[in-house]
Amino acid sequence: MASGTREESPSPSSPVAVQTNSPRETDARLLALVCSGTFQDLESFLDGQDHQASSVVGGSATRRPSGDDEEAFLRESVLDGVTVGGDTVLHVVATNGDSQDFLKKAGLVHRKAQNLLCAQNNDGDTPLHCAAREGNFAMVSLLIDLARGSEDASPNRVKALLRTENKIKCTALHEAIKSLPVGHDDMVELLMKKDPQLASFPKDGTSPLYLAILEGKSFIAETLYELSGGVLSYSGPNGQNVLHAAVLRGEDPKKMLEWTNNVLASQRDNNGHTPLHFAATAVLGNQNILSQVLKANAEALYQPDHNGSFPIHMAASVGATSVVSEFIENTPNCAGLRDARKMTFLHVAVDKKKISTVSYACKNGTLSWIFNMQDKNGNTAVHLAAQAGSVKIFCCLFRNRQVQLNLTNKKGETPLDIAYQNIPKGLHAYMHSEARILSLLQYAGAKKGIRHQDYLEKNNIVQKKQGEIDEMEKVKDATQSLCIGSVLIATVTFGAAFAMPGGYRADDHTNGGTPTLAGRYGFDAFTLANGLAFTCSTMATISLMSSGSPVRHPRSRIEHLRIAYYLMSVSVTSLVAAFALATYTILAPLAHKTAMGLCILSSLILVYQNWELASNNIAMVAPLCSRKGKLWTFGVSALFIVANVLIQLWPIIVVFSLATINYHSRKVEPSVHLPTPLN
Repeated sequence: MASGTREESPSPSSPVAVQTNSPRETDARLLALVCSGTFQDLESFLDGQDHQASSVVGGSATRRPSGDDEEAFLRESVLDGVTVGGDTVLHVVATNGDSQDFLKKAGLVHRKAQNLLCAQNNDGDTPLHCAAREGNFAMVSLLIDLARGSEDASPNRVKALLRTENKIKCTALHEAIKSLPVGHDDMVELLMKKDPQLASFPKDGTSPLYLAILEGKSFIAETLYELSGGVLSYSGPNGQNVLHAAVLRGEDPKKMLEWTNNVLASQRDNNGHTPLHFAATAVLGNQNILSQVLKANAEALYQPDHNGSFPIHMAASVGATSVVSEFIENTPNCAGLRDARKMTFLHVAVDKKKISTVSYACKNGTLSWIFNMQDKNGNTAVHLAAQAGSVKIFCCLFRNRQVQLNLTNKKGETPLDIAYQNIPKGLHAYMHSEARILSLLQYAGAKKGIRHQDYLEKNNIVQKKQGEIDEMEKVKDATQSLCIGSVLIATVTFGAAFAMPGGYRADDHTNGGTPTLAGRYGFDAFTLANGLAFTCSTMATISLMSSGSPVRHPRSRIEHLRIAYYLMSVSVTSLVAAFALATYTILAPLAHKTAMGLCILSSLILVYQNWELASNNIAMVAPLCSRKGKLWTFGVSALFIVANVLIQLWPIIVVFSLATINYHSRKVEPSVHLPTPLN
C-alpha cells in the first residue's frame, strides 16, 4: 500500500466473515419453498424454526458466528444468495406469479431484506422488471407500494426504482409494453401514474413510445402521450424516431406528426435515413402513409442518406413502382437525382433487376430526359442491362427508341461490347440470355465502341483459360447424365425392332415370320422413325464416350458433347414419331379418334422440347418491331422459324418423305410384274 504498511488478512479464529470472489448461491430448499411451497412454510424457514435447513445453510463458505447471533446470521445469509443468473429470492417471487400467496411471500422477503427490492441481476433487471415482463400486474403494484413504504428514508425511491434501466437500457415500462396483450394497457397506466415522466427514459436509445409503435400497440402510444402530458421521448435505436418505426410497421403516423408539429419527418438516423427513406421501401400497398410523410416534409425528397441515396433510389431498389410514381408526380425533377455513384433511380432499378420499375420509366414519355444519363463509370441504363444479362429488363429499354444504343462508357465500351464480353465461354445453352441480348443489338445495327476487337478477344482468351477447369467439370457431369438417356433410347428402339406392332405372320403362311402390318404406309414410317432414333442415339452414345475420355483434347471433348446433345435431340424427335406412328397404325382401323388423340398427345413432347427456344424467339419480336419495323421483323422471324423447324424437326420430314416414296413405288411395281393372263 502507499503508506508502506501491509493489510493483514483475518485469522481463522476471527469472527469477521471471509470475503469470497463469487456471490453466495441460493439455497435449494429456499428456492423450492419460494416457487412451490406455502407462505407458512417459507415464513417458518426464514424465522429459523426449520433447524435442519438452518444447519445446511451453516455449512457454507461464510464463517458462522456463535451464540445468540447465529439465527440472525442464518436468515441474512440465506436471503443474500443468488441464482446462476444473479436473481435474488425477490426476483424469483416476482417472476413466478402474482397470486395472493406470492404477494405475501414478496412482502415477507421484503421485510426480512429490504435491500433486495432494488437489487439487479446479471442482466441488470430488478424484481420490478421481472414482474412487468411476466405481466404480473398485482406483483408490480405491490413492489411499487413496498418502495413507497420506505420513502421516509429515501423520498425518491419509487422514481429510482421505476427509472432503473437494465443492461439494454429498458425500464420496467418497456417490459410492460412488451408483455401486455393487444388491447390492454392497465400496467402501463399504473406505471405512468406513479411517474408521469417515466416515458422520457432512457434519455437515449429506445423510448417506450418507439417500442409501443414497433410492437404494433398504437393504443399504448396514446396512453403514454396522454399520461405524460406530451412530455416524453420519441427516440429509437440508431438515431431513429417513432416516425421511422411507424412507417416500418405500417402504423398511421397522423397523430405522431400532430404531436411534434411535423418535426419528426425531417430527422435522420445514424445512416442519414429520414422517415421518407423508410416509407419509400416499407409502405408497399399503403400509399396513405407515404402521402402523409411526404406532405409533412416534401423537402425530404431531396435529402440523401450517407451513401448519397435519395428516397426515390430506395424505392427503385425494392421495386416500389407506385412509390416512384408518386414521387415523380409530386416533384418531376426528382427523377434526375443521382446518388454517390451518379446513378439515377433508373440505373438503380436496372442494377437491382426490378422490371416493373424499369418498365414504368420506359413507358413514361416525360422521363425520356433521364434515359441516357451516365453514372460515374459512364454507363447508361442500357449498359447496365446488358451487363446484368436480364433479357426482360433489356427489352424494356431496347424497345424505347429514345434510348441510345451506341453511347460509350469511360472504358470506351458500348452495350454491344459489354454483351459480347458477357457471352458465356465454353458450354452454354443455345439462345442463352446474354446471347439473345447480343442478337438484339446486332439486329438493331448497334455499333462497337472505340476498343478494338483484339482487346475483346484477349479478354475472352484470359477468361477462357481461367474457366477451363470448370468447363471440364461441366463436360464430365453432362456426359454422365446424357449417356444414361442415349443408352436408354438405343435400348428401347432396338427392342422395338424385334417386337413389331401387330405381331408376326404364322410360320405356315406364305411369308411366315414377317410382320403382319408390313407394306402399310404407317408401318413403313414407323420402321424408318425407329431406325433413325436407334442410329442417332447410338451415335450420341459414341460421342459421349469420346467427350468423357480424358485422353482427348478439351476442345475435342466439348465438340463431341455438343454433337451428342444435338443427336440426342434428334433421337427423341424420332422416338416420339415412332411411338405415334405405331399407335396410329394399330388403332386407326378400329378407333380412329383414339389414335388421333394419342398422336396429338405425343406431339406435346416435341412442343415441350422446343418450348424454351420458341418462347425466347417470340419475346424478341416486340422489341425488334419497335426498332426495325414490323415488316422487317416479321420477315426475319419467318426465316428464323423455318430454319429452326428444319433443324429440329427434319427427322419427321425425312421419315414421311421416304415412307411416301416407298408407298408410291409399291403401287407401280405390281403393274410391271403382273403375269400374262391365259386365254
